[in-house]
Amino acid sequence: MNSNILKLGIPKGSLEEATVNLFAKAGYDIKIKSRSYFPLIDDSEIECLLIRAQEIARYVESGVIDAGLTGKDWIMENRADVEEIAPLVYSKVSARPVRWVLAVPNDSSIQSAKDLQGKRIATEVVNLTTDWLKGHGVTANVEFSWGATEVKAPKLVDAIVEVTETGSSLKANNLRIVDTLMESTTRFIMNKVASEDTWKRNKVDRLVLMLQGAMAANGKVGLMLNAPKNKLDEIIKIFPPGKKPTVSELSDPEWVAINVILEEKLVRDIVPDLKKAGSEDIVEYPLNKILGVVPPGNRQSF
Repeated sequence: MNSNILKLGIPKGSLEEATVNLFAKAGYDIKIKSRSYFPLIDDSEIECLLIRAQEIARYVESGVIDAGLTGKDWIMENRADVEEIAPLVYSKVSARPVRWVLAVPNDSSIQSAKDLQGKRIATEVVNLTTDWLKGHGVTANVEFSWGATEVKAPKLVDAIVEVTETGSSLKANNLRIVDTLMESTTRFIMNKVASEDTWKRNKVDRLVLMLQGAMAANGKVGLMLNAPKNKLDEIIKIFPPGKKPTVSELSDPEWVAINVILEEKLVRDIVPDLKKAGSEDIVEYPLNKILGVVPPGNRQSF
């Protein structure tokens, strides 16, 4: 039995499927059985536990698990003292951050944070909301919401603080956004003692590298083709500015091979131009990972 084990918290709920898919693209197969909180992973050095994202930060802080994936919002809500290894920008809907917003009924007189003095606010993030109000010099009655927060205003509360990606649910409930408390993305976090363990930190660094590589490949494909050498300059100009394709010699000295990585959505416009310029044997292929490139929005910024 392997004595070196990394205990890893996988977020249960809305991020569960997106997380499993990201790990699969990174080369890790996670299988979650019905009603089981102990997913199987094809790495004997990792032990997965399925935990609500809201709770992962405090379990990491206490050392019950060594590492986990959870939102920056839940780290702040738990006021957890953990090591943030890397941001991982992915979510259940898009690659955009989620937002925690202050929302009120469309006909409410509340227009800014200062109008919340003495008001009643429902939210799942009581600490985060209280800290935000304190920063604005406002004292309000902030109560924990067990769910269906959007329907509580105005009958039960004056305002809500709720998470949103698109804002569609708020609009559907006749609510308007007054302010944004924070934007949040998923973070890979570690227990501070565990992060000082050489083996565990190395294991996490290798895992994060593969996860970031999988995210960097999202929406991108590879394109390879053969081109007449005398048309090389013309063909390279067809690619988006700043692209530096790999050009290789072929057995025929009059031809070269070109290999480039592109946004998938650009291929349909570029390929006809490449063909028209004399390119042949054009092949588009999928990408699972691009290593050595930090995906946009995933640079360390705390």
